[in-house]
Order: sequence, then C-alpha cells, then structure tokens
Amino acid sequence: MTGAASCLAGFDGIGVIIHGPSGCYFYPATILHRTLYCSFLISDDLVCGTTGRLQDLISSLSGQYEKIAVINTCIPSLIGEDVRELPGGDDILVIDSPGFTGEYEAGYRNALNKLSVREDPGSKGINIDGISLLDPFCSGNIMEGRRILDRMGVPAATLFCHDHFRMLDSISPFTITTNPDLSTGNGQSLGCLLGLDGVRSTCRRIAEVYPFSDAGRVLEETDSAEERIIHACERYMRRFDPPSVAIFSEDGYSRFLADMLNRYLDADILCIGSRNRITPSRFHAITVTDLDQIRHLIQSGKPDLIFGSSFEYSVRDGAAFIPVTPPVRGTVRLRSHPICGIEGALSCMEETLNACMDRERTKT
Repeated sequence: MTGAASCLAGFDGIGVIIHGPSGCYFYPATILHRTLYCSFLISDDLVCGTTGRLQDLISSLSGQYEKIAVINTCIPSLIGEDVRELPGGDDILVIDSPGFTGEYEAGYRNALNKLSVREDPGSKGINIDGISLLDPFCSGNIMEGRRILDRMGVPAATLFCHDHFRMLDSISPFTITTNPDLSTGNGQSLGCLLGLDGVRSTCRRIAEVYPFSDAGRVLEETDSAEERIIHACERYMRRFDPPSVAIFSEDGYSRFLADMLNRYLDADILCIGSRNRITPSRFHAITVTDLDQIRHLIQSGKPDLIFGSSFEYSVRDGAAFIPVTPPVRGTVRLRSHPICGIEGALSCMEETLNACMDRERTKT
C-alpha cells in the first residue's frame, strides 16, 4: 500500500485517498511528506459497507485535483466492494493494494501500471525512473540525474515518479534509472546511474542514441571523482584497518554499496540483508524483513559499520551507522542527498570514511 501511495503521490494533479482505517493511513502520511487523504474506516463499515464514507470524501475533493486515485487496503479488498460503481467511478483510479498482495515495489509498479502512459517518438529527452517519495535519496537523485543529462546536453523528460501526471502523455522513448528495484519498463533502458561504472556505461549508451550529446565531460568528471575516492581511501587505510560492513537495504542499493566499499576500501562485506528480491552477486545476501533476524546478524557478525534504517540503528551494538533505507527516524534531513551518479558515489564514500574515522577515534 505504501508503495502505491509513494508512486501516485509523486505526481502533481492526483489526489490520493487511502481507503482504509487510520492505522493504514498514518505511516505513508508521515513518511512520504505529501498530502494524502483517508476514508478512516471503522469496525461498523465491515458490516454496513465502505462506499458511503468514501463517496463523501471523494465529493469533498471535487475540483481540487485533475484525477482521484483510491488505494484499497485490506478491509475494502476483502469485502470486495467495487469503487467504480460509485457516481463518477469510471474516472477514478482504483488500485487494489492490500499488504498481503506483495512488497513495496509491487505496490509501486501496480499503481504505475494503472496510469495511462504514451510515448512521444519525437522527444529528444530522456526519462529518469527509479524515483520514489519513500526513498531518502529521492530529491538528491533527481538533481543528480538531471545534472548529468544537462552536462551531456540532453534534456530530462518524464520523472517516474515525481512529475505532473500530464507528463505521462508524452514520455521519451529512452529511460535511465536511479534505482534498478523501481525500474518502470517505460521506454528503452539506457542504463543505471548507480556507481561510477554505471555512470560511464549509461553515458556511452546515451551518446549512441543521441549523437548530439557530449559524454566526454561526464566521463572526465567520473574519472576525476574516482581518483579522489581512491586517494581518500588510501589515506584512510594507511591509518586504519578496512572496516567490516553489514548492509540492509533494497537489493540494488545494497549491491552498489557492497561493490564500492569492497573495491575502494577493501571492506569485508559480512552480509547483505535485502528488503526485497536478491540478485546473484559475489556477496553473501539473504532476504531480511524481521527485526530478530537483523539483531542476530549484527550480534553474530559484529560489524564496524552498518548501513540500514532506524530498525538497524536500534540494534547496532556500538557499530558506526549510516541511514540508507526507510524508515529513518530521529534525524534531521534537509539537504538533497543523492546515492546515484557521481555526486552519489562521492557522498557515500565521504559518509563512510567519516563514520569509520569517528568510530576509530571513539575506540582510542
């Protein structure tokens, strides 16, 4: 359900209704930082039906949005009421997204598939996908994706999903992604911006389809950034041992972090606790969605550094910690932090080295 809300609330012009009780509403409302609405179902609605309460809410939003989207939670999904039978129901987007139908990524894609998307063959821009309001790197990834395209002289087209929904009427035939776990399948993929190698290969593919673009500037910047990372890591390793690391996040972000830390810092990747699917790699990875399992992995491995969420932070057992996946509670985040692109790689390594050095100073 939260995945569906993060997708739809990212499009201006769509009013998003969580059709369910207050408990289903407050989590996405607080973590997405967007205006959402709720039908606030109560126990009587299980017996008397939910459409009356929903109809009143839809009527109160009349004229405020170009499109209304209703996200069904467990109660209306189990009851089986058809929202489209309401007056004007044919113009309402209905996304059946109870928790038992899948994970966050499934809800995100299910909601996006309900939206009408049309490709514009004449577009000279490139779509950027993998954007989600739930992602703590959302705004930073948008800025970095646009910056890289701008340096190549290529305009950004539609942002999936952080745009006006009318932009879905004229998407580009080509797409780059900032998060492979949220690739939409819209437009021909030209690559992923995670990691410096990803930036290089993606820019070269862009140059192949748009000969007017200038990949040289970005490739030079990428090489310079890599030299800075290597220099900083070598300085660190002259003073300290490589850290042992545990990573808890989505599969794509986890593999990016593991590869970068192992390559440049010779870090020992103790485990990857993926929140979703697992893509085969040279690192040990398992699906982890249980706090007791998280605690066991941390206590048995005793990592020097943990990447994760507030859940991992609560059981970090003295390890240095860097937030990379929601929920991230109890911290102030005002800047736009990227994880993709050149600035994303630099930012991640900067945070890693500073966190590890702080831990080493505390030990002494």
